[in-house]
Parts: sequence; structure tokens; C-alpha cells
Amino acid sequence: MGGPGKNTSALSESRKAILIVLDGVGVGELPDAHLYGDSGSNTLANTARAVGGLRLPALQELGLGCIVQVKGVPPIERPRAHFGRMAEVSAGKDSTTGHWELAGLTVQKEFPTFPLGFPGSLMKTFLRVTGARGFLGNKTASGTAIIEELGEEHLRSGLPIVYTSADSVFQIAAHEEVIPLKELYEMCRRTRVEVCVGEFTVGRVIARPFIGSPGSFTRTTNRKDFSLDPLGTTLLDVLHRSGIETVGIGKIDDLFARRGLSRMVHTRTNADGMEEIRVSAGGLRRGLIFANLGDFDTLYGHRNDAQGLARALEGFDAQLPGVLETLAPEDLLILTADHGNDPVTPSTDHSREYVPLLCLCGGGTGKDLGTRTTFADAGKTIADFFGVENHLDGRSFLSEVLR
Repeated sequence: MGGPGKNTSALSESRKAILIVLDGVGVGELPDAHLYGDSGSNTLANTARAVGGLRLPALQELGLGCIVQVKGVPPIERPRAHFGRMAEVSAGKDSTTGHWELAGLTVQKEFPTFPLGFPGSLMKTFLRVTGARGFLGNKTASGTAIIEELGEEHLRSGLPIVYTSADSVFQIAAHEEVIPLKELYEMCRRTRVEVCVGEFTVGRVIARPFIGSPGSFTRTTNRKDFSLDPLGTTLLDVLHRSGIETVGIGKIDDLFARRGLSRMVHTRTNADGMEEIRVSAGGLRRGLIFANLGDFDTLYGHRNDAQGLARALEGFDAQLPGVLETLAPEDLLILTADHGNDPVTPSTDHSREYVPLLCLCGGGTGKDLGTRTTFADAGKTIADFFGVENHLDGRSFLSEVLR
């Protein structure tokens, strides 16, 4: 699937490329979705139908309605962007593998998940390594629900709350006044490097601090992810080694273990993320902005909140023109996602879906890029755009959009 990139891009000296990931906004079940319990999933279309239609004029102009049937967002004859959808070939449906594949690294072995909680042997190692006197939880749970359930006991006992989700994650929640941030972060760091190893190598260990009192606990923005180093070369590595600036916005640095990034910007909301993209794009002469907008997934998909997801999509659409205004004709913009998270299906889990592909580059009327066989085509295209030699997975579609 991989192969050396060719320095054929007429835009290799262009100022910038922007890759924006709408976390969890899938566009229809993949052929193997039934193996993951995701038959019938279509995050975007089902959300639109559930709320009686979406109003997304900026995305409609780009051609979103040409990818999938979305109530309120009909297809147009002359879309501004090139459009299509991409299939995931990596095993699983989590954020880590989704982003790695977008960056040209496919993963054939699925990271382990623990629907029944972590095994006793793992938790025994956790206690030994971290020095914790015990723990609460150890089950699959919503992060907001588990602190409401166990927060009061945590205040009394001082024990960390351990939980997981349908993702490959080991999460530790603690009140900031009970286990200070520095101590919580160190507990998570040691769990990453000494506990979650071998057969228990999860994609991420996540610190989940919260504040408040019983009945009004609130998670803070001091979340910190301790990610697995990418298991091969990614687009970020390739560009960074070539001296091309790479800016990670949102949780990109967490997902790539900070590797290959020149600058990292954490954000609190989608709106904050879009503003950071706009500001960074306005000041970037040559380089890549790789951004994750997580509210779609974290706040709405996992909570089966179709109305909230619809509002978030419309909020993104309202800010999108501000980002588009930063683009010069020779720049590249790719809008996509990393998996689905359908709020209409009974599951509160990620869903195995195609992701949208909207690409602005070179001007003219957008073309149909079809169904790409891997998310990695996005990363391969960006490497081609900068004219850097690489062996990333995927097939560049740059020549198709410049034709």
C-alpha cells in the first residue's frame, strides 16, 4: 500500500496544509460494521434525520451533501471542494488508530479492550507500581456517570477511580483536592510505562481530574492523555524530519505521543479549536496544521445526544468560513473524521463507519474522489503536497484534484 512519494507536486513550496478531524462524525457503516455491533450506523445522516434536518450552508457549498444523503444538506451541482469518503483498514474503531491511519500508518492488530473491567492480575500490578492503597470502580462506564456514582466514596477513601470504555483506554479519575494533579499525572505515567504493557497495551492511559462536591461534580480541563508511541512512521514524522513545521491542535499531541510536532495547542471546545486553527493558519508560512475537534464525540456521540451533536455541527459550520478565508489558492484543506459515534443507535460507543472527505486545493469545481480504500490516502496526499519522500501507507489523490 505504501511506496516512496514523488516530488511531482506543483504546490511543493505552498504555504500550508490544514487537516481537520471532526471527531466521531462518520458517514455510514463499513462493510464489516456488523462485526463490531454497528449495523445501521450513520452518524451524520441519522443525526440529521433525528433533528428534522441540519443547516450547514458552508459545508453544503463545499459538497457535503454529495458524499451522503443528509436531511437539510442536499447535493449541489458545482461543489467548491473535491468530495468522497474513506474506509478504515486498521483493526478497531478508536481515535488512536483512526488518527494514525489518517497520518499514513495502518495498524492490523486491534488494541485490547476490557468490557468486563481490567483483570485482577493487571490491577495487582497497578497497585504495586503506583503505590495506591486500593481503587474504586474497575468497570466500563461513562466518565461523568462514574464520578457521580463513586465521587463521594472517593472523597472519603482517597482511592483513585479506575474505569474504561469501549475504547482501548485505562482511565483514572480523581478529585483535584484529593489526589493533586502532579500525583495523578505521575500515577498515569507509571501505569502507561509499567502496567499497561504486553498483552495489556492499551491505546491510551488518561488522567481524568474533577472538582466539586457530591451532586455537582465537574470534570476539569486538566485531562491528560498518556498515549502509546505510534508503531511506525507517520506523516508528522516525515514532515518534521524534512524541516516542515507541524502544528497539533486539540488532542493531536496526545494521540501521537507528542512525536513529530513543532508546536502543540490544547483546546477546551470545538469553538476554541476553530479559532486556534484560524489564528495559526493566518500566521503559518509553510507547514501543516493537524487539528482534532472532539466535542462531537466526547460531549454528544458518547451521550447519545443527537440534538447536541446537531448544534455542534452547525456551530462548526458557522466558524468554517473564517478558516476558509485564511486559505490562499495554493493551499490545501482536508476535512474528515476518525470514526463514527452515532447518537441515534442504542450504543454509546464509537461506530465502525466510513469518514467524509472534503478537499480544497487548486480551485475549480470539486470532483468526486469516490470511496478511498484507506484513511491513509489523506496523509499520503499531504506528503505529496509538500513534495517529501515517504513510505507512508495509502495512495495520494493530489494529482486527481489538480488535474
